[in-house]
Amino acid sequence: MPIATINIIEGRDDEKKEKLIEKVTLAIAESLDAPIESVRVIINEMPKQHFGIGGKSVKKLGR
Repeated sequence: MPIATINIIEGRDDEKKEKLIEKVTLAIAESLDAPIESVRVIINEMPKQHFGIGGKSVKKLGR
């Protein structure tokens, strides 16, 4: 059972996350020749102040 864990910064709507799950599932199923039903996708959303780039949080950078 393939499991993909994806970390993203909060702020995307449910439609975009559904699309991400669908496309990642298809990519894994095709590349590993695995049944779609066996693929699991976990999305972890993190607040902007929990992700840093170059020593500053994404929130502080205004992204």
